[in-house]
Amino acid sequence: MKLHDIPAGHLAEVVTYLDMRERPKPAPMPASPLRLNRWKPVDLAKYRILFERVGAPWLWYSRLVMDDTELDAIINHADIAFYAVEDRQGIEIGMIELDFREKRQCEIQFFGLVPELAGKGHGRWLMMQTLALAWRADVERVHLHTCTLDHPSALAFYRRMGFVPRGRAVETFPDPRLAGILPRDAAPHVPLLES
Repeated sequence: MKLHDIPAGHLAEVVTYLDMRERPKPAPMPASPLRLNRWKPVDLAKYRILFERVGAPWLWYSRLVMDDTELDAIINHADIAFYAVEDRQGIEIGMIELDFREKRQCEIQFFGLVPELAGKGHGRWLMMQTLALAWRADVERVHLHTCTLDHPSALAFYRRMGFVPRGRAVETFPDPRLAGILPRDAAPHVPLLES
């Protein structure tokens, strides 16, 4: 077994890449009080707020460090579809972001709900909605990735939904909490080591 040093102030994660190469068989959509609302165009300020609400517990930060021009070029690209998940009162409590920029493929860039909804069956409803949107007529592959900083059940959930692991990688990056990108109390399950 070989160990690799991680620089001070950095984190490491194991990333698992998953594919789905066949459209899922039709199945009844689970009942849910939630609904999807496509944002077009996407308001960048609202997007960043929702991104942090959904992703801070899992240390999502990539979109928070982009300037407006860079973020707008991605999120409002014609081949990107962004949906907010809303509760009955219209409060945004989740998100899906689908990337169709690569021919005949859809990457689920971001998928998630606020942590308070974990374990209540909403994830299955949201993934079924996501797959219905992702499998356009010309799509041959839907893919995503997860990592060891994600919800502990994420990998098993994606496999149950029909995704097949195709590879892994180790990623290291500066801790976004130490850089002030995310609050210091984000992701309390991940130790915050200052040196």
